[in-house]
Amino acid sequence: MVAPISRGSSRHRVCDEDDLDQLMWVACLAATGMPVSGRRQYVANRELGPDTAAAQIGLLAKQDRRLTEEAERRPSRSRRQRYVRLKIDYWRAVHAGERGPAERLSTEACALADGLK
Repeated sequence: MVAPISRGSSRHRVCDEDDLDQLMWVACLAATGMPVSGRRQYVANRELGPDTAAAQIGLLAKQDRRLTEEAERRPSRSRRQRYVRLKIDYWRAVHAGERGPAERLSTEACALADGLK
């Protein structure tokens, strides 16, 4: 699901910031209950860049609907839904070329992600 991580001469994994970011976002999406297939598609889309913003919004909107249904049955799930909605807003900002709002939303999602772990 995650791109291969390079290995150093000692054969230990060598992660750069992008690797760590990708691992964190996949873990957070898993914490929202997103199916593995959705997480795989999310990672594949992310590798293609901002042109996939609409596809990312679609994946996250589908998860948001799942969480809405779940929240109706179990109200304690709202933090996961808030995270998904932040990611939807983030990708909308990316799609619109709004770097400032995208960075703010990313920071807010990171802060919320700590509670999802």
